[in-house]
Amino acid sequence: MTTADLPAGPAGRVVLIAGATSASGRAVARALLEAGARVVAVGSDRGRLDELAAELPGVVTELADLSDQMQVWPLAMRVHARVGDVDGIVHLVGGWRGGGGIPGQTEEDYRVLERSFSALRHLSRALWDDLVASPAGRIAIVSSTTVERPTAGGANYTAIKAASESWMQSLAQGLGKEGGTGAAVTYRVKALAGLEDRLADQVVALWAQDAAALNGRVQTLEA
Repeated sequence: MTTADLPAGPAGRVVLIAGATSASGRAVARALLEAGARVVAVGSDRGRLDELAAELPGVVTELADLSDQMQVWPLAMRVHARVGDVDGIVHLVGGWRGGGGIPGQTEEDYRVLERSFSALRHLSRALWDDLVASPAGRIAIVSSTTVERPTAGGANYTAIKAASESWMQSLAQGLGKEGGTGAAVTYRVKALAGLEDRLADQVVALWAQDAAALNGRVQTLEA
């Protein structure tokens, strides 16, 4: 049976979660596994990946620093060899640094935050052909409501989120040109803590919705 023959929903789909050992990553992984998806959990800490594998039997774990392009392409090849082509990417690589107004927006903080955007770029390029070939390719990220209301103390953080949203809209345009079966979706939150299960439900529902209606969507999640 190919993924084209599968019923609507994530059952049987291969979904890669970047930043999978976070609280939100664990919630999304659990929900996808319960819905019948084949989950690939990617993280940069072997110990936390082992804990996740023990907590969620059936999850496939992969160790990689997604901000390093030289690690992402080999990762893609390992995933293909272990579970096949990818139908979905859930990008949860993030973090927060800020404060101090504009003078406090240090280069060090920016470079740390930039890793999230680099990871998104590298991963979406490495698995682009998978998303296009899938009859239901999906990619989703979590952004911030500060993109609409930037502050001086969060300038570095919001700049990275805005860049990520722009990249997602470019992915959406590209997926729309490639047959219309794929979709790129952005979720904005004020703070992700407390919304992990809500996010997980939204991710599971991506495969039950029409790609054309989803593609390019920016949706705010609130408690």
